[in-house]
Amino acid sequence: MKRITPHLWFDTQAKEAAQLYTSLFDDSQITDVTVLRDTPSGDCDVVYFTLAGQPFQAISAGPEFKFTPSISFRIDCASAEEVDELWRKLNAGGETLMPLDSYPFSDRYGWTNDRFGLSWQIMHSSSGDVPQKIVPSLMFVGDVCGKAEEAIKLYTSVFPNSQVGELRRYGPGAEPEPEGSVQFAAFTLDGYHLAAIESALEHNFSFNEAVSLIVGCENQEEIDYYWERMSGVPESEQCGWLKDRFGVSWQIVPRKMDEMMRTADEETLRRVTQTFLPMKKLDLAELEAAYAGAVRAK
Repeated sequence: MKRITPHLWFDTQAKEAAQLYTSLFDDSQITDVTVLRDTPSGDCDVVYFTLAGQPFQAISAGPEFKFTPSISFRIDCASAEEVDELWRKLNAGGETLMPLDSYPFSDRYGWTNDRFGLSWQIMHSSSGDVPQKIVPSLMFVGDVCGKAEEAIKLYTSVFPNSQVGELRRYGPGAEPEPEGSVQFAAFTLDGYHLAAIESALEHNFSFNEAVSLIVGCENQEEIDYYWERMSGVPESEQCGWLKDRFGVSWQIVPRKMDEMMRTADEETLRRVTQTFLPMKKLDLAELEAAYAGAVRAK
């Protein structure tokens, strides 16, 4: 099981979006839907699903956060025909950011926001090597433009079994991009593939909580480890969520949380929900006690 799972924040459309996305790829399905009651956002649908065998989560939790191209999902396709088919379905009712065309880095590529606002880069992988079908791509702009390499160094130092792969830099004549800044970087965190780019152009967006990355932890020791090293904005810490110093949102959660949140017993789910909502860093023992129906001795 991969340690990292992307999490998508929708207003009310998490189930509808998951139905669309799972229809696009082989080895994809909605595996569970849970309703959290009495949260600050009211009743929230939490949707667990897989895309091309990769785990994802989504929540319908109100309009607080909107998707932006700051985190997009690159789909690596084995053929140009596959690119065209996915483009037709994901671009329908959406917004084209880079039109479907031939580019120096791919003979068939397009970048679109789908009708829910989620950003996708769809490209033909001419090498034929597609180790991970869907790759989150972080776009460093504004105040964090120029800090992609620093971020990658932090992430790969924190996660085990991590490495930096391809790293392309802007050369001379690429203004406004500074020479030497990151044009494209590929890296893995505990075997999970991600990418990063930088843009010095003026953008009206930045990283936010609409897309976060869940880090699954085996025990409290791992929760403490990732929390201590990744949290960079203390005022953003809430119920297992944090922001790193670059503005990227992460959720540091015990793997047992999946079992707890998928319980069919509404009273058990209510206890677990009301236990984690006031927390900043999650306390696994407290959550396990709530799940068991016990009161943990202080």
